[in-house]
Amino acid sequence: MPDWFAAVQAVVDQYAQTSAALGAEFYDAQREAARVAGTFTVPVAGPPAPEQTEASLRWAAKDVWDRDPDAATEAQLQPVEVRLDQAEKKAEAVAQKLVADTGRSTVLGAVRRDAQATAWARSAALGACAFCKLLAARGSVYAQDTAGFRAHDGCHCGVIPVFRGQKFEPSPQASEWARLYQEYAAGHSGSQLARFRRALAEHDSNPLPGPI
Repeated sequence: MPDWFAAVQAVVDQYAQTSAALGAEFYDAQREAARVAGTFTVPVAGPPAPEQTEASLRWAAKDVWDRDPDAATEAQLQPVEVRLDQAEKKAEAVAQKLVADTGRSTVLGAVRRDAQATAWARSAALGACAFCKLLAARGSVYAQDTAGFRAHDGCHCGVIPVFRGQKFEPSPQASEWARLYQEYAAGHSGSQLARFRRALAEHDSNPLPGPI
């Protein structure tokens, strides 16, 4: 396990640096497109700490080991080949999140430090889950000092900076998600996320992802 942790950390470190650099380039491009006055140097986020990577990988591999049948979960009772395959998929997902989080943290950190930035919006992939589409549908409601960015394993969402004097224009897809939420979920009883998920399944042209 220690050798595996170290090997994955080396890969994550390498791609996290690229993710951070791309995040900084994206922020600069958005700032230039908004014609923001003055200069600003984007603070580049560092790679995840080894402790964070190890904890994520331990979670990914937790079902691999043999357990007492009386105490094992359904996943832990599967044949070892199935458990290894699932652990591999989970490890890939957590590594992707660790890398992507570095780029997202770079953009979010820049928003917090740039005096010309006022807020940020969430961008979601067309095939994103209902949770991500719901947050993206809210537009640029996340203030400059909003606590953080919630992402799950396999999440491809991004952070879009919004600058002083700039009018944020949501994408056509995000506008459609907002319409579906208002029509089928907002103001209704019960779980609004569940209602939104059903509306997406019935009316959104982009399919929701299956279970991981």
